[in-house]
Amino acid sequence: MMNSFAPPSRIVFLGLFAACVGVLGFGLYLQHYVGLEPCPMCIMQRYAFIAVALFALVAGLHNPGRTGTRAYAGLILVAALAGAGVAARQTWIQIYPPEIAECGPDLEFMLGSFPLADALPMIFQGAGDCTKIDWSFLGLSIANWSLVMLTLIAIGASTLIVRGKLRG
Repeated sequence: MMNSFAPPSRIVFLGLFAACVGVLGFGLYLQHYVGLEPCPMCIMQRYAFIAVALFALVAGLHNPGRTGTRAYAGLILVAALAGAGVAARQTWIQIYPPEIAECGPDLEFMLGSFPLADALPMIFQGAGDCTKIDWSFLGLSIANWSLVMLTLIAIGASTLIVRGKLRG
């Protein structure tokens, strides 16, 4: 029995794509027009939003059946959880900043200068501007809003997975 209030998966996926494009567009606005430079953790969160947007766009265009919907939702869930993990870590270090804040190199420099296995731990240490709160809305920082959005995406993806199981 299908829930009459649940929108078709295609609409959900395309709406999710549009929401991610909006979030990414706002991040680019803050970077290029307001002058806020993203820290390495912000860039990792952007990658999560890009991955979610791409999976959602492909799913929306493909308009898969029950199994395909669950597969796309699973990919979206993994990307959202990865991004939410980074956002949660950044939120934590913004609330409890390290005693000695170092001004670390940016992501491009780290990836160009170190092997990926060495660069990834440096990115997630949160040194430098990852602890700084340059912008907030309704008392929440960019990392907080990213955590909220990615958590909602993960809940939505989980709902699509469960809804697919209930139908079959």
